[in-house]
Amino acid sequence: LGACYMGRGDRGVRCSATVVGMEQLDVVMSGFDSYQGIDVNPSRLVVEQLAQQGVPTALDGVSIRVTSAILPMSFSNAWTTLLATLDEVHPQIVIATGLKRRCHGIALERCATNLMDADKPDADNVQPRREPIDPAAPAAYWTQLPLRGILNAFASREIPATLSSDAGTYVCNSLFYRLLNWSNGQQNVLAGFLSFPKVNDAGDWHIGIPLSQMVEAAQTVVESAAGYYVHTTANALEAA
Repeated sequence: LGACYMGRGDRGVRCSATVVGMEQLDVVMSGFDSYQGIDVNPSRLVVEQLAQQGVPTALDGVSIRVTSAILPMSFSNAWTTLLATLDEVHPQIVIATGLKRRCHGIALERCATNLMDADKPDADNVQPRREPIDPAAPAAYWTQLPLRGILNAFASREIPATLSSDAGTYVCNSLFYRLLNWSNGQQNVLAGFLSFPKVNDAGDWHIGIPLSQMVEAAQTVVESAAGYYVHTTANALEAA
């Protein structure tokens, strides 16, 4: 029996589909709020809908609970806002999302780099140029999501998508980097980032895709990540 309820403050909506006797996977999915030039951010719309609708799964004995976190477009506050949700939920999977306005479909981000180089100010009117995110941390991190498996699942559902080398040098990359820096210090946590295109419900496929297809894509990413998580943790237990 499922249940949905609001998280604390503006941290989002949690949707529980817990069934007695089943293993529950907690997933945190974040999106960004509106910012200059973007009145409605699809990453916010998608993660809010996903938390409300939940994620169906074919995994035996597993239920998935999704918590959404809506973040400011801020170098200083995006990560601290997400971290507060992570500390509260203690998830096994974390998927951050953002917007790439020139994308034709979903972009699966492969790498987060230790660089801030903003071509415009963030929501706090801060514009770092050619600065490291963390001078004491590695130059880059690779995503922990099973990108090839996700792409195969997208192809079977006719969801347009591509692999992206990185998430740029703006707030999206900064958040992605800090998330992976955090997850690399955790046990049994997967983390990654995907970028949505503009919402296009008019059927013009040159730029953007329908919101409903973005929600389906997000559900697919969560389901694929959950399957990968269950498989890898089971193998680790057998090897122990």
